[in-house]
Amino acid sequence: MYNDLISDVIKAIAHSKDMEPEELDIVLQDHIDPDALETLVKHDKGTWSLQFALPEQTVMVESNGQILVNGQFEQCWGSD
Repeated sequence: MYNDLISDVIKAIAHSKDMEPEELDIVLQDHIDPDALETLVKHDKGTWSLQFALPEQTVMVESNGQILVNGQFEQCWGSD
């Protein structure tokens, strides 16, 4: 599930820029601690949100499955 979340975050960022994920020139791990994200994903009780900044965007990942980029819904994580 953790790798899926990372992939979904990258897709959401790309979508917000009208790009394909492979066209992005960012390394997510340069902006967020992957272990922190993994810990949140494993925490299946309660409500949480994680916000982090990229050079041109602010990304928020929420426990309800939403990924928002600059305040706009872009993607759900954990759903295929």
